[in-house]
Amino acid sequence: MELPFAESWKIKMVEPIRKSTREEREKWIKRAHYNLFQLRAEEVYIDLLTDSGTGAMSDRQWAGIMVGDESYAGAKSFFNLKETIEKITGFEYVIPTHQGRAAENVLFSYLVKEGDIVPGNSHFDTTKGHIEGRKAIALDCTIDEAKNTQLEIPFKGNVDIQKLEKALEEYCDRIPFIIVTITNNTAGGQPVSMENLRQVSKIAKKYDKRVIFDSARFAENAYFIKMREEGYGKKSIKEICKEMFKYADAMTMSAKKDGIVNMGGFIATDLQEWYDGAKSYCVQYEGYLTYGGMNGRDMNALAIGLDENTEFDNLHTRIHQVEYLAKRLDEFGIPYQRPAGGHALFIDAPKVLTCVPKEEFPAQTLAIELYLEAGIRGCEIGYLLADRDPLTRENRFEGLDLLRLAIPRRVYTDNHMDVIAVALKNVYDRRNEITRGVEILWEAPLMRHFTVQLKRL
Repeated sequence: MELPFAESWKIKMVEPIRKSTREEREKWIKRAHYNLFQLRAEEVYIDLLTDSGTGAMSDRQWAGIMVGDESYAGAKSFFNLKETIEKITGFEYVIPTHQGRAAENVLFSYLVKEGDIVPGNSHFDTTKGHIEGRKAIALDCTIDEAKNTQLEIPFKGNVDIQKLEKALEEYCDRIPFIIVTITNNTAGGQPVSMENLRQVSKIAKKYDKRVIFDSARFAENAYFIKMREEGYGKKSIKEICKEMFKYADAMTMSAKKDGIVNMGGFIATDLQEWYDGAKSYCVQYEGYLTYGGMNGRDMNALAIGLDENTEFDNLHTRIHQVEYLAKRLDEFGIPYQRPAGGHALFIDAPKVLTCVPKEEFPAQTLAIELYLEAGIRGCEIGYLLADRDPLTRENRFEGLDLLRLAIPRRVYTDNHMDVIAVALKNVYDRRNEITRGVEILWEAPLMRHFTVQLKRL
């Protein structure tokens, strides 16, 4: 008999969490203006807001923290991190930052100018914010299949090569670089194939353009290539990562995801010109070049986390838990972006709350209902996150409207997944009773979903 699946780690420390009553949650979510970001952490039972910085570090990472070098310049911890990044990616130049959006801010300050057009596959919120905040345009070139949540194809995060070439033909002089997000978060945590990365690189060279990878979940992307793409089944995760980054000229990373640290990020490149151009912004915004926005102890933890999380067993355990939750939702007929993503499940909110009009933000409404049902905090990845069109100031409703349930790494058990599934089923069973959503009372001009204030209708 084949042995059942079990985690590739054992638990050494636990943290208590508490349940609450619906009456308490009604009060708390109203005080938070129906924005789940504004809830206090102790008001949440199972927290699926994000997998960013919420994972559990390993014993080796905690040990690395104790021997961190906090020297202002030339710290040993920086060189530990630099050597690890170069080993995994092949990139020679590394700039540490305090997180991924800081890496984007530093690099884009050098590269992005007003009027530029940056094509990519479903730019995530901070990426789009750093582009549009500089009065440039983030042009989505994701494959159309990504919009059909019930379609099962292995690499739904791919760049549409025809769309990309059309953009390069029409706007070549205005395009400073191409950006590819691995995995594609906004499209539902969907991976990008090696063949697609190869094609993007080829077309970039044809038009003499550079390629940047938004690499927050690059290790999960490598896992999917190993499991789904022909010719990679026998390759190690590290071998696949090395090949992926051959097709990029630089990367930005929020290390709080696949680096499994609470805070940190970096830029890496093999272009000395870009390194020289970006490093003055690092000093201006983040700190000196060998610490950027990070402590020495955190750079040590990150170096170890990157090494550990580019091994198969760690990734397999993590992604298996997401797949477990997906199978539970399949039992209840709850529609999500298929196939299951690497770090989260993305519930297709308009297919669940069919009576809530798009103008009343179905995914945010579903997030509120799930919190009220069981104290579970998810995150809207949809019409609120899309912000308004920078020219017309109209809401952008052309994309997907998803409730993301992001699973922190090595934090919850499958019993918690069962609670999530049943709570979502309870909301799904009364979906026809939910006929109104929310309206905006106040919003920021960019990345409004973090601070928006809403009224329940």
